[in-house]
Amino acid sequence: MELDAVAKALKELGHPTRLTIFRRLVRAGHNGIAVGDVQDDLSIPGSTLSHHLSSLMSAGLITQRREGRVLYCVPQFEQLEAVLAFLQDECCVDECCVDESSAS
Repeated sequence: MELDAVAKALKELGHPTRLTIFRRLVRAGHNGIAVGDVQDDLSIPGSTLSHHLSSLMSAGLITQRREGRVLYCVPQFEQLEAVLAFLQDECCVDECCVDESSAS
């Protein structure tokens, strides 16, 4: 995953309201959750919710699908996993190994 895409995702998740929304969507699972249910569950005004959902969509963290008159938000777990992998991929690569004989 490219640095700019990871930075964008982390920026959007760095806002407390967007992080709360995203956590709610993640809890809903792969089928997503109706926008109205998110609004009810989190007590967020519709216009505010729409703004935050748009930001999460622009970072590729969620998608939306319409079923009749109901709009669902679906978390993009692959994108989330890619962000986490980006952060973990080089974990401790510069850490030097401690020789057990010199550790005493």
